[in-house]
Amino acid sequence: MGLTVLIYDAGARADAISHAYEESPRISRIIVAPGNDFIAYNREKEVLIDKSCILKDPYSILETAKKYEPDIIEVAQDDAVACGATDLLRANNFNVFGPTQKAARIEWDKAHSRKFMEKYNIPSPQFRAFGSESAAIAYLEEIYAANPKTEVYIKAGGLCAGKGALDAATLEEGILRVGQMKKFGDAGKIIVIEDWLKGEEFSGYAISDGNTFQMFKTAQDNKRSHNFDEGDQTGGMGAVSPAMVTAPYMKQIEEEQMARAFSGMKAEGAPYEGILYLGGIIADGAPGEPKRPMNIEFNARWGDPEGQEVIPSVENYVELVLTCLEGKLEKVKIKQDKKTRVGVVGASRGYPNDYSKVRGKRIYGLEDAMDVPGVEIFGAGIDVKDGKFYANGGRLFTVVGEGENIIDARQKAYSAMAMINIEGNNLHYRTDIGWRDVERFLSGVL
Repeated sequence: MGLTVLIYDAGARADAISHAYEESPRISRIIVAPGNDFIAYNREKEVLIDKSCILKDPYSILETAKKYEPDIIEVAQDDAVACGATDLLRANNFNVFGPTQKAARIEWDKAHSRKFMEKYNIPSPQFRAFGSESAAIAYLEEIYAANPKTEVYIKAGGLCAGKGALDAATLEEGILRVGQMKKFGDAGKIIVIEDWLKGEEFSGYAISDGNTFQMFKTAQDNKRSHNFDEGDQTGGMGAVSPAMVTAPYMKQIEEEQMARAFSGMKAEGAPYEGILYLGGIIADGAPGEPKRPMNIEFNARWGDPEGQEVIPSVENYVELVLTCLEGKLEKVKIKQDKKTRVGVVGASRGYPNDYSKVRGKRIYGLEDAMDVPGVEIFGAGIDVKDGKFYANGGRLFTVVGEGENIIDARQKAYSAMAMINIEGNNLHYRTDIGWRDVERFLSGVL
């Protein structure tokens, strides 16, 4: 009898993680809580979905674990990590892969995270944090009086599903953005204002057992809702991996970002165990200065949609997790294939705003798209009834094409996406995912 694994997560990232466990002969049963219907569709091993689990409630999470008594638990979602699920599960003698609440503060408390980076010399933007709108606005008035061309990001201090960072290029925009922090509830009570870094963004990932760490391939997310990086901020509309822009900077990323973060958390008495996600940017230097990797944020788990492109490349995921649980990561090396992957998110029309009219509508063509060679589809907001698929969310699925290069992978992803539709023409997706790396590949210039 093989091992049972329980994954706490809901969307397409959870689907990708579940497939990584399914690949191992050591795993016989997979539970995903709360998951979604599509994750259990057409699987080779036993995959169960438990929708009764509430990811913001650590005691709901504990009850689910007691129900199944898994051999391995992966806490993969930000709310679950932030609420202390890892700590509670470990206190009840479960083997848990994921950071403690204290270590995960590097994600769920943006002001703390910036102060941590400052203390441990992690390259990051200048910032200020405020506990009131009036104080934040007073600061904006001060900096715009000094320089009317100032550009800043205004961020909610807590978790906002990737939507809590808003840009401002004028005082009027800044004041508007500060007011918009209210829509994030408790997460927006602390307001962080920081320099707007210009450059090209990327995502970096590392795994750690609290003592040593290793890095995976990088990725590049596309946060805006529409082509040309226009529209509203979303949880992510697609990604590529590896991100070609990071190739000349990998040593800097590892030494200045990841290594300093892991050693700093250990020094703070919060050794980090699990997946650490660096949201970074290859920032433009001042005139005459070179570009440099800078920190936009740290997250305490895999990204979504970037995880859907990085995780499938890992050939020994379960071995890595098990050695981390033993505190012996130094005994095994990450094995990753050399393929390029392009993931395109299929969303309900209207996302990230009002997409309520799409809920319950039929999704056509997923079965055909799943049969395209070199394509995987990871489900998020999908209901499955009598073998048919229905929309039940904003981001519905990620179509991932894999190939020998960016052109090959991208062609497969979009060929599969072209087979899919939502009743009433209600499918939305970007058609330009990976365009930067296409240009680099064709020109031969990084």
